[in-house]
Amino acid sequence: MDQEQVQETLQKVYEVLATYGIDVVGALVIIVVGFMVAGWARRALERTLGRSGKMDATLVRFFGSLTRYAIIAFVIIAALQQFGVEATSLVAVFGAAGLAIGLALQGTLSNVAAGVMLLMFRPFKIGDFVDIGGQAGTVKEVGLFTTKLATGDNVKIIMPNGQIWGSAIKNFSANPTRRVDLMMGIDYGDNIDTAMATINRVIGEESRALTDPESVVAVAELADSSVNIVVRVWVNTADYWGVRWDLTKKLKEQLEADGISIPFPQQTVHHVNQAAE
Repeated sequence: MDQEQVQETLQKVYEVLATYGIDVVGALVIIVVGFMVAGWARRALERTLGRSGKMDATLVRFFGSLTRYAIIAFVIIAALQQFGVEATSLVAVFGAAGLAIGLALQGTLSNVAAGVMLLMFRPFKIGDFVDIGGQAGTVKEVGLFTTKLATGDNVKIIMPNGQIWGSAIKNFSANPTRRVDLMMGIDYGDNIDTAMATINRVIGEESRALTDPESVVAVAELADSSVNIVVRVWVNTADYWGVRWDLTKKLKEQLEADGISIPFPQQTVHHVNQAAE
């Protein structure tokens, strides 16, 4: 390359810098300042929402990130305008791209929307034992896309939030108390009042049984092989399974000790001999 070509090249560079130099500097300033403002706005919003104590930490981070990306989008549009790009054209392009992405990720976006609803309305929280769509377990994590459960035998279950939000949710840990329901069957030949007195005595000896509401012991039905007595005892939610298991064992043992038999289903077959013709 001779000297004349070098001069021509430098001249073109000077012309470009003279034409677009200010625009480039302006765009860089907008981008740098915009990213700084976006980060500051995210931190300020997260700090404000976090102090309220009424919003889940995951939801706080979600709104913080959403604010940051919204500001960055405006910053990019403002920077491109420095080069003469029309804002309306950019909005149209972003709108079309957003629509295409939304259609492609429709299921994913529905899970995000459901995750936001779960975090806002909080039908359950981490540590609760729930039954959702036939899947029962302890809630381990609530995210924007999925919720993680652990079954009683420690099997990990990952459920999409969209499926959870569209299902009936049973939260066994939501209320401070629960009712233990048992059915005790006694023989038709046994004395019902004696059996009920035994059951009430066993309940009275159970320290975890609550007195308010009162326990209920009543004859529920006359079944095929037994007289069924319903036993309803209120306990603290944390004591539910322990009381249920212990009462079942103690009631059987004490009823038998007091001479009350617990029958099991049985049938009597009568064989009729017919005289041969």
